[in-house]
Amino acid sequence: MNGVISRPGIDIRDLTLRFGDRVIFERLNFSIEGGTFVAMLGASGAGKTSLLKIIAGLAKATSGSVTASDGLPVPGRIAYMGQRDLLYPWLTVRENITLGPRLRGEKADLAWAEHLLEQVGLSGHGDDRPAALSGGMRQRAAIARTLYERQPIVLMDEPFSALDAITRATIQTLAAELLADHTVLLITHDPMEACRLSHRLLVLSPHPAGIDDSHHIGGLPPRAPDDADLLKSQAELLQQLVRAAE
Repeated sequence: MNGVISRPGIDIRDLTLRFGDRVIFERLNFSIEGGTFVAMLGASGAGKTSLLKIIAGLAKATSGSVTASDGLPVPGRIAYMGQRDLLYPWLTVRENITLGPRLRGEKADLAWAEHLLEQVGLSGHGDDRPAALSGGMRQRAAIARTLYERQPIVLMDEPFSALDAITRATIQTLAAELLADHTVLLITHDPMEACRLSHRLLVLSPHPAGIDDSHHIGGLPPRAPDDADLLKSQAELLQQLVRAAE
């Protein structure tokens, strides 16, 4: 099966976002290297989701730019995973995974869908309705739907936060392995999740937001929950988040 064929990076330059007199972003500058998994953390209301929507082309910044490192447009090459799996209850798991082409009036690649079902551990569940699945299985289906589109850039907005701790750890590892060839930006409030999954961390400070990318993690993701580098980085990151919120 063919997967992602390019690994574009993302460059954010002088990005500013205002709502009336309220400044959310003030000349944000950062880059995400192609093929890396980056986690972004910050206080609630700091503008993380707004930033994700701007990168996706779903919202406009007051000023600044979002470009891909290969010179091609960023919108149109993005897959998105949100906090809720957003599976349609009247469709089968297979139909949910192939929803994109169905909405575009295209023929679904059923062989690719079956391959993805196998990858996420849902072989034999393609004809099930979402109501028959556990929370972890539903999120596996959401990962398969994300991968189905073969987009090189994946934006994730707290996709695992609704899962129990054990299921969350399993799905985190699965996502890190399956998205290894993608450029990923994950928004999370969980320091352990960020340190387990990412090559690099970004901390968004409160209004007007700024980016701190000074925190570095040893080793490679996905890291084991008891990994010494992870535990050290998690403690340091938590202290950094507390300082950023002050």
